[in-house]
Amino acid sequence: QVQVAESGGGLGQPGGSLRLSCTASGRLFSIYDMGWYRQAPGKQRELVAAISSGGRTTYADSVKGRFTISRDNAKNTAYLQMNSLKSEDTAVYYCNARSWENMDTWGQGTQVTVSS
Repeated sequence: QVQVAESGGGLGQPGGSLRLSCTASGRLFSIYDMGWYRQAPGKQRELVAAISSGGRTTYADSVKGRFTISRDNAKNTAYLQMNSLKSEDTAVYYCNARSWENMDTWGQGTQVTVSS
């Protein structure tokens, strides 16, 4: 089972960009499905974007056209490129790795704050 850790959060301006990284330790990263979730204060955790081991991507309607998920299996890393940031993107963002047995591994989260 892999372990994952997020990086790249911080303060972004409305209309600006941030890129999150999720680096995995362990073997067989390439066969895990990877996802980015977020949780805003007082709200449930929600799926933002996901990428399968085969490269198929899924996005929440709220981020379509603004966010891009990708992965570099050689670097054991998944990315979330966030463009055209909005204040409602403010949340703690979590990386998720899902195995072929549907076992989930979560990172500790990284705070993203969008404010001028």
